[in-house]
Amino acid sequence: MLDAVSVDQIRTFVAAVDEGSFSAAGRRLGRAQSVVSQTLAMMEERLGLQLFDRARRLPILTDQGRALLPEARATVATMDLFKAKAKGLSDGLEPEVAITVDVMFPMDSLTTAVTEFQSRFPDTPLKLYIEALGAVLQPVLDGLCAFGVAGPVVTELPLLKTEPVPGVPMCVVVAPGHPLAAHAASVSFEVMAKQVQLVLTDRSSLTSGRDFGVLSSRTWRIADLGAKHAFLRAGLGWGAMPELRSPAIFCRETWSKS
Repeated sequence: MLDAVSVDQIRTFVAAVDEGSFSAAGRRLGRAQSVVSQTLAMMEERLGLQLFDRARRLPILTDQGRALLPEARATVATMDLFKAKAKGLSDGLEPEVAITVDVMFPMDSLTTAVTEFQSRFPDTPLKLYIEALGAVLQPVLDGLCAFGVAGPVVTELPLLKTEPVPGVPMCVVVAPGHPLAAHAASVSFEVMAKQVQLVLTDRSSLTSGRDFGVLSSRTWRIADLGAKHAFLRAGLGWGAMPELRSPAIFCRETWSKS
């Protein structure tokens, strides 16, 4: 008989508890008091439990009723969420949003955008990939992501529609103990080319054989921006970093991504 307990009966049970009487629950649900009373009596019969003590003027929860109340509330909340999500899907809301973002994109701006997304669409799952160069757009081309936020070097693809976003300033940086840091004046490209350059590499094949901003023949290629940051701080080479994240002591030139 437990399988015969309906969501409507559980909702009526919760309404009766919240309103304090069967008549008030009826007004909340738009039903007559007799219908509420009959619904709850049928629920008790199917559960084999007495949920309310009806000996007084107003029904009082029994110990068994109090024990079941948290699960009853959770069931009603789950069903409300189910209905809201079904309505959203029928209205065209995406069941899941998957996006990919360039690792150089400012994390503060990304966090602000995701916070707004969560506020407006709390029940829509978000899948977020942080990648570099061509690996930003590869999931878009593969149909795994709806859109990507990438730098200009990999957006020249005929299959993609692009829209500009504000640029991200870049700085060439080194650690305080690096040989380039000893130069008081501007450092020439020729001097920089003699030192190890830390280069962020592409995990995809979209930019295979292409280099961006590589000046030195001595390069260490790293696929993770966090690792590049750590290597720069350790004085293992020089390289370009987003200006706001740079652990730098000098900035010779500003590049931008749009």
